[in-house]
This record gives sequence, C-alpha cells and structure tokens, in this order.
Amino acid sequence: MIFKARTKHRKGNSAVIDEHDVQQAIEDDFDWTDAQLRAEIAALAERNRANPDRHTERRLRALRHVAGVRALDSRDPSPQFPAPDDTQLPPAGSLPEVRADQLTPGLVRAAILRDGFILIRGLVDRNEALAFGEEIGRAFEQREKFLAGQSAAEGYYEEIVPGRPEYAEPLSVRPWIREGGGVLAADSPMLSAQMVDMFERTGLVRLVEGYLGERPLISLQKTTLRKAEPSVPGAWHQDGSFMGDVRALNLWLSLSRCGDEAPGLDIVPRRLNYLVTQQTEEAVLSIQVSQAMAEEAAGDRKIIRPIFDPGDALLFDDWLLHQTGSDPAMPRPRYAIENWFFGPSAFPAEYGPMAL
Repeated sequence: MIFKARTKHRKGNSAVIDEHDVQQAIEDDFDWTDAQLRAEIAALAERNRANPDRHTERRLRALRHVAGVRALDSRDPSPQFPAPDDTQLPPAGSLPEVRADQLTPGLVRAAILRDGFILIRGLVDRNEALAFGEEIGRAFEQREKFLAGQSAAEGYYEEIVPGRPEYAEPLSVRPWIREGGGVLAADSPMLSAQMVDMFERTGLVRLVEGYLGERPLISLQKTTLRKAEPSVPGAWHQDGSFMGDVRALNLWLSLSRCGDEAPGLDIVPRRLNYLVTQQTEEAVLSIQVSQAMAEEAAGDRKIIRPIFDPGDALLFDDWLLHQTGSDPAMPRPRYAIENWFFGPSAFPAEYGPMAL
C-alpha cells in the first residue's frame, strides 16, 4: 500500500484526495473527473512554484501517480510522430546541436532519424541548472541518513510506494541505482516537483507532446537524479534492448560542465534501426555492447564525447547506442537529470506511470 490512512473529504462540489488516499483512489472509483484531477495538479504546481511546501510536493507526487494510472486507461490508440523538418539542422556529418529557441518537434524528429540524437544548448538557465545540481547532492546526503535510520531533512528523500503491486517490484532497482550514482526522482517529492516545474517552464513538456503525438508520461523507475563519479565506468547499451516496444524520448540534462572535467556521454552519432549485438568481448551483461561492436556500429562517423555546459541537454530515443563517458582522472562528478518520456499508447508494462 502506498499510504494507510483514508481521509477523503469534500471541497466544493468535488472530492479532495490527499497523500494518504492514493492507494485506495487507484483501486476504487475515485469520483473526480480527469479534468478535475488535472486542474488540481495544475493549481498545486502553481501554488508550489510561488511558495514551495513539503505537504504540497508530496500531494503533487501522489496525484501525478493517480493521473498517470488513469492516462493508461484512456490512451490514444494511434498517435503520430511529426513530419521531419531539417531546415534548421546543421549539415550532415557535423554535431546536430541547436539553441533552445530553435526547437520544434519536427526538428527533433529530423535529427533523431539522421544522427540518432539532438543536442540543445541552453535548454535550462545555467544558474538554475547549477542550483538544481547542488540540490541533488543534498538529496544524496539525506538518502544516506534515511538508510542509516537517522533523521533526514524533509522532502529530499522519502521513498514512494506505488499504488499497485505490479509497479512496486521494479523499484527493487534502488540499490543498483544507488551504486551507479543515482536517486530515483520519485523518491524525492521536493526535487521531483521542481523538476516537473522546470520541464513545464522550458516548454519541454509541450515539445515532447508534439514529438510523441500524445501527452507524455514519465515513470517511477526511469527518471533519475544523477551524480556520476569519474570512477564509475560506462557500459555501451541501447535502452530499446530492455524497454520493449515503446514510444519514448530520453532527456539527458546536464547540471554541471561535463565531457572533459566530469563524466559526460559517449555516443555513436548515427541512426541505428536495429539492436547491436550484445555480450561479446568484454561485454558481460545481457544488455551490454562491447567497445569493438560500438566502434563497428559508428563506422566512419566515429564515437564522440560532446562537451556540455550546465543547462545543455540531449534528446534521443531508445535506439541510440551510448554510454557514460568517464575517466578516473577527471576531477569532478557530473550532476544530471536522466529521464525517459513515454507515450501512454506504448508505456512499458512493468513501470509505474507519473503524469506531467
């Protein structure tokens, strides 16, 4: 169960659900309409933007989970990707980088179909990105207190328990996420609220909706607040090898300078419409691609490691072959948000949904 207490009450003509009601709201016939639920989420988000509050952030997290489950029950059966528009795309063979104000769904589609990704300079304000990275560092500190049974600051780390059992088992990835230098965003009600607000203010949610052809969801399991240490090696992979048949777009948002002084991202800069052979040479994991196979897939395009400034971002889909680009000699860790947006029409069955 996500919360034990039931405290449903009335506000005007509609039912009000707080964070203690979520489990039952998912299982029962919750008497808000979808429009009322979306309106309440929007009102809470606006209130929290003006005056951040831990109770409001917890409630936002809970209601977004309810709304995400509902979205899967009313999904569009036939969304369409936008027509590719390469008019603003740099010449073939060069880095597909653009300014944030150039972004359109068609441009993103054209870049992904040609190069496998698009790099956006200045998607988030530099100072805001740096500040969010510092908050991720605090979330790591508070998680360690939480796991040690000590008193932790409210809001930074409070583990979510999904409203349905089928969404809970995949959260057993927490130890692996921790070992790899991450905190699940859903486990931080404060930072997940700030993150979604950032997505909205930058126009990212609207952009992704235009790309996927449907209002996107995020997931409990594949939205990570990252602190990548130089000592943690990368592993070549394509997320499509384990996510199944999805409609998806990945956001890799750098919150510190990386690629030179901190771990960045190594990329095979070409469109791949197939899964590269896994578990050869040093690649021991079932989803891992070897260095030799990555180089072969890159061909004459060669593997690249772009330099990111705070606020720069990458968008790509589940076919891109990539890995964390780290070197133990790098002096600093990299802070980032790594998030997959999913179309409800093809949402991974084992993941827990969160509405935006």
